[in-house]
Amino acid sequence: MTTLERPEVRRVLERLFDERAAQRARVLHHVARSILDRVLGREPSLEDEVERLSAHYASVSRRQGRFLYMVARSTRARSIVEFGTSVGISTTYLASAVRDNGGGRVIGSEMNHDKLVTARGNITAAGLADLVEIREGNALETFVTIGGEIDLLFLDGYPPLYLPILKLLLPRLRLGAVVIADNIFTHRRLLRRYRQFLRDASNGFQSETLIMRYGVEYSVRVSPSVQG
Repeated sequence: MTTLERPEVRRVLERLFDERAAQRARVLHHVARSILDRVLGREPSLEDEVERLSAHYASVSRRQGRFLYMVARSTRARSIVEFGTSVGISTTYLASAVRDNGGGRVIGSEMNHDKLVTARGNITAAGLADLVEIREGNALETFVTIGGEIDLLFLDGYPPLYLPILKLLLPRLRLGAVVIADNIFTHRRLLRRYRQFLRDASNGFQSETLIMRYGVEYSVRVSPSVQG
């Protein structure tokens, strides 16, 4: 039995996906508003985006969750960093993989305090609290002290921070590390520089965009960057 099949993990995920489904109309409204804002050149600030999403489950789908679990298992990831924890759905999938890989750590980030508390409660209910640390605040500040090698980086927060966070953690990404970024299609213009960075061979990555929900960028660090 994998950790995803354990009753306590299944109960938490089923409950969260039921709650997420109840918010579908509000989430779709937020996505539509976000697309319109970007088309009109009205980029919300980080604080505005956190406030807009305060009552929403900004989370992965079931398919994306299974994908995260599969990637983490196939790469034997034991050190995972997640930007944008929300209520802990993706964290549950990632921590389940870490458990099945023999143990390790998932370090997440969340700026909304209520969501942070909810996420910690969900992770505890799933029996995964010993594997997870969720840091409160701006990830550009809270991730500075991350040490050791990183096996997998998942980016699913405020899109303008994807590239700064990737650059911040680049020295920690081991060769073979995977970087997964969500919302590539809905934030195509904002994430253009992010994708360009990953497609520049001198930065040491191979990258492809996957057609999955709102678009997923799947990248692997295949060599050291020119900068080191």
